[in-house]
Order: sequence, then C-alpha cells, then structure tokens
Amino acid sequence: MTRAIMLMGTGSDVGKSLIVAGLCRAFTLRGLKVRPFKPQNMSNNAAVTSDGGEIGRAQALQARAAKAAPTVHMNPVLLKPETTTGAQVIVQGQRQASMSARDYFRSRMQFMPAVIDSFRRLASECDLVLVEGAGSPGEINLRHGDLANMGFAQAASVPAILVGDIHRGGVIASIAGTFDILPPEDRARLKAFLINKFHGDPELFSEGRSFLETRTATPCLGIVPHFSEARNLPAEDAVALEETVANHSGNCMISVLRLPRIANFDDLDPLRLEQGVTVHFVQPGTPIPAETRLVIIPGSKSTISDLAALKAQGWDIDLKAHVRRGGLVLGVCGGYQMLGKMVHDPEGLEGAAGSVEGLGLLNVDTTLLPDKTLTRISGTHIATGTHLDGYEIHLGKTAGPDCARPFAVIGGSPDGAMSASGQVMGTYLHGCFGSDAFRAAYLASLGAAASSLRFDDLIERTLDGLAAHLESHIDLDLLLSLAEPV
Repeated sequence: MTRAIMLMGTGSDVGKSLIVAGLCRAFTLRGLKVRPFKPQNMSNNAAVTSDGGEIGRAQALQARAAKAAPTVHMNPVLLKPETTTGAQVIVQGQRQASMSARDYFRSRMQFMPAVIDSFRRLASECDLVLVEGAGSPGEINLRHGDLANMGFAQAASVPAILVGDIHRGGVIASIAGTFDILPPEDRARLKAFLINKFHGDPELFSEGRSFLETRTATPCLGIVPHFSEARNLPAEDAVALEETVANHSGNCMISVLRLPRIANFDDLDPLRLEQGVTVHFVQPGTPIPAETRLVIIPGSKSTISDLAALKAQGWDIDLKAHVRRGGLVLGVCGGYQMLGKMVHDPEGLEGAAGSVEGLGLLNVDTTLLPDKTLTRISGTHIATGTHLDGYEIHLGKTAGPDCARPFAVIGGSPDGAMSASGQVMGTYLHGCFGSDAFRAAYLASLGAAASSLRFDDLIERTLDGLAAHLESHIDLDLLLSLAEPV
C-alpha cells in the first residue's frame, strides 16, 4: 500500500524543499521506498533525469536523498522563466511551448492529466510519496485551475501539512490566516503544521504553539531549528546569489556575472566551498573587479536577452580589458554562446527572429534550434587530462574555428572551444566542477590550491545530517500516520 502526504507552505522560501529532502532521507533510512514529487515548479535551475528529460534541481536533490534516480515524473510541470511575463513550459521532462503567464494560467488545467499520470507512476513503485507544494495554498486568487497546491491535492486525494517560517516573522498570523481563508474542503486537507527555521529556545514559543493547535484544531508536528549545514546543498532560488562574496579567504578571485536569467547556478557550489578561491558575484551596476583571475559567464535561460543585459552593464568592455590584462574567461552553456561572434535565432525561439552580435571573444557562432539537448555525460577535460561528469541542457549548436581547440572530449566527440591565446574558454557542460579531480586541476591552473573537499561525500553527509536533524525535531511517526493511501 502506497501512502502520500503533501507539504505546503505559508509562502515561498519557507523551507519546503529542504524539509522534503530531509524527510526523503529520513524515511529511506527507516527502510521505506520513498519518492519525491512536485506537481508544478518554477525554476531556471534544472537537472537532467535518468530518462532523458529535465526537472527542477530541488527534486533531483530530493531524489538523491531518497537514493533514487531522478525521473521526469518527479516534477511533471516545470516553468522556466524567459521574460518577466513568460516562461518555457516543460511537461514530463520535455519542452512543450513558451507561454505568457496569462496564457498559461488560462490553460494550465490541460496539464493536470500529465501531473496525475506522473503521480500515479511514482506511487506504483514506492511505499511513500512526499509531495511538495509551490508558493502557498493561501493564494486563493490562483485556486481555480491550480496544479501546484490544493488543486492537485484534491485531484489526487492527498492530505497536507502546512509549513511556516518563524525566522521571517509573523508565523502565527501566517499559519492561522492560511487556515482561516481556505474554503472548508481545502482546510480539511490540512492535517497538521510545523514551524521551520527556529533560532533560540523553542520553549519560548510554547504559548504560540498551543494557540495555533487550538486555533487550527490540528497538531504541531514539531519546531525545526535552523539547519546551518544547508548552505552545502544546492539553492533553488537565485536570491542566494545576492550575497556578493561567497568566500573572503581565497587568494584567487573568480568573478561570476549575475545575469538576470541566470540558470543552473549550482554549477558554482563546489567553487564556493573551496578555501583557495574567493567567488565574487558581480551584481548589476558594479564593474568586474580588476583583481579577478577568472570571469565565469554562467548559464542563462535566455541567451539573447542576457547578452543585451550584459552589454547594458558595460561588462563587455570590462571583459575585453580583463583579457588584455591576461585574465581568463569561462563561458558555460548560455555564457559560452555569448562569447562567440554571433547568436542566430532564425525561428524566434527567444523573441523576434534574427541575429545579434556576441562578445567576439571566441571565433564561433551559435544557432538556436528548437530541439533541446538533454543528456548526462562523462568525459575528459583536454587541458588537464582529468575526468569530469556533468550534463548538457541547452537549445542550439555552436561551431567555428575555435572549436578545433575543445574544452573537453565526451565519448570521442569534442565539446566547447578555446581561443588561440588559451585565455577564453567555452563549454556546454554543466556540473563539471563537482568532479573533484577536475576541479583541483582546474584551480591549480589558476594558481589556486584546491582543498581536500570531496563534493559528493559532503552532499551525502549533509543529507544524512539533515535527516537526523528532522528526526530530532519532528514527530515522524505522527507525520507518517497522517499520510493516506493513494
């Protein structure tokens, strides 16, 4: 018998993703076969799945916590913002369309069959499905046609738990208010609540806990203290990049351009954890620091618009000055495409059909194509001869003379390009800095000493620690008893 329960939040960024990951690991360690599920997600941080699609990176981390291979059915609808009012719609791992927010909300119920299909597929292979909501069920203006919260819970007959974040303040009002404004049939699905990100003595909240249990007529599953080691895990929201300097102690500075549509920025996580480098996020309105050794142009969900934004910031001028001073540049995926001479969009995939000039730092051109490359890879970095693992997730093909000097070789095929000077490099490979030997050799080429960090081991230890943390502060037996057969 498979059971399921859903974790909803009083708002975005209350820690649902992290709690689901910790619960996946905790119940897996108890011997249950667990699967994570998020009906609808909005994120430009995506992961390539074992079945050749893409899902939100948070669900990939949750799958890892459950010791399961990530599949497209763990996140059947993924919205990847391309503009302030529109997004690419990914359904069961594959690109379906680019839609304005208004058009998507008018027609989103067409995707409910795929959502339910994916949920049933997961449920058929496990003991427990842990479902993560998006935003808040209290957004009653979005209730009609909802896929992300109560709309899904109703369609799949799944009970729910409400998560509140005490650190941001107002948790009593946000939990009580959410219960109060929901219609009776939705409110009845909320079986309990829990308090997340607590700092200090939990006894000081005992009166608040009692009030909420009485007001909502549901139990409190626990008060979860802040888990500081969460900084080791991939962040889903680009707000995490607003911290300008990730590490003050390194003597080698790596500057990363904070693009408006930055994507797959967890590429940077292993570098942020290294003590030999300082990772500096160059925010809009600020120049690239002169002391930078390496500039990384990261992935982008919208290459052409982010290229325009880069130029508007004057970073194109900074980059050319950086190269003249002997500095290095690495473009990853969309960043690689920007480094070339031209970006062609003949089918108007990112706006009006046409071509735009790139940065001209690599002698290559890119043509954006509708077929998306989605694949996990293993290969060899040419310059250091080290093994690397990663994944490709992009629209477009890049070609030109500098491709004769590839960044890596994957299964006998070249990837990426390098300038004749060796200072400017581009690659389509995401996630390669998670490969310890490659990262150490690459940092050595920058004149920085890598630490003894074993990145994958650190992630595993952190997930185990998160599971133990939740075991100590949440009544997991009660939580499991609230899950219902599906």
